Amino acid sequence: MNLIINDTIQFVKETLAGAEAGHDWFHIERVFHNAKAINETEQGNWLVVALAALLHDIADAKFHNGDEEIGPKTAADFLTMKGVDPDVIQHVRDIISNMSYKSSLGEVTFRSKEMEIVQDADRLDAIGAIGIARAFTYGGYKNRALYDPAIPPNLQMSKDEYKNTTAPTINHFYEKLLKLKDLMNTGKGKAIAAQRHDFMEAYLEQFLQEAEGKR
Repeated sequence: MNLIINDTIQFVKETLAGAEAGHDWFHIERVFHNAKAINETEQGNWLVVALAALLHDIADAKFHNGDEEIGPKTAADFLTMKGVDPDVIQHVRDIISNMSYKSSLGEVTFRSKEMEIVQDADRLDAIGAIGIARAFTYGGYKNRALYDPAIPPNLQMSKDEYKNTTAPTINHFYEKLLKLKDLMNTGKGKAIAAQRHDFMEAYLEQFLQEAEGKR
């Protein structure tokens, strides 16, 4: 087990070298550690959890012209080459295909304990101090405005609207990030998310006061 996990770590590091900073190896590493911590209490299949955490952003659709199949396929092709059990490969592929927030805006066709663990691990990295940094990093990458009071958040986005939005980065907090606390699956995920959520709310209060010239 350790050999395939170590080989996967090396593959992900090489594949994501030079990736956008919010979706690079360090993001993967944080998600991997989050997943390991959550799995200690949830007791999922560690090999499935580890491989899904490591490979979940191996080819993120938003960096591949919206292609939602390339990520699961890239992961499956790598694991097949490494001789991983086909049932494990299919499980990992199903997790990657269904765990994203945008997937939850459409029809989710798969759930498992392992997916819930990896999903929580990934969502934790989208909130709190790291989440704030990642949001603005991606907003800068897409050349989006920080904030525009004339463009209100869309709180009822469809999957297509979410995929194609060009709204200011601050809107993303209301459209997604502040919703994640209540979407967590596991007890440990919920506990960590609560603290990170509070940090984001305090940050947004300060941001808006500064933006409106009140501080």
